[in-house]
Amino acid sequence: MTFLSDLQFWHWWILAAVLAGVEAIMPGMFFIWFGLAAALVGLLALVVPGIGWQWEAVLFVVLAVASVAFAKSYLHPDPTETEDPALNRRGERLLGRRFNLETAIVNGRGSVKVDDGVWRASGPDLPAGRAVKVVGVDGSILRVEAAE
Repeated sequence: MTFLSDLQFWHWWILAAVLAGVEAIMPGMFFIWFGLAAALVGLLALVVPGIGWQWEAVLFVVLAVASVAFAKSYLHPDPTETEDPALNRRGERLLGRRFNLETAIVNGRGSVKVDDGVWRASGPDLPAGRAVKVVGVDGSILRVEAAE
């Protein structure tokens, strides 16, 4: 506790620099807001000496939470809707499409020829070459059923 009672403004600035360094190593726009809070507490400790480490710590927590909340709501708003919501979910883009089985589905597993690639498939046992319809996606496995 002796260290905390001797806390100076420059300690906060060192913490701010360390947090900025962590942000540089692990980018993600998160630690920088804690660094900003530490720098502001250091500035306050310089302007108002003798404020007490307890109040500085409380102020740091409040500023850190406020800066992260500000960044989340104003700098990173909800992503805009796109015309193609399944753009980065390739499997979902295949829902409802018809393909031919590359290999027979045996014991619930097989593969489907999709354009110029082959996807793993699950579904009822069906022979190779049979037309199937994609009805679901489990990760990178297409759930299929016999096409009518």
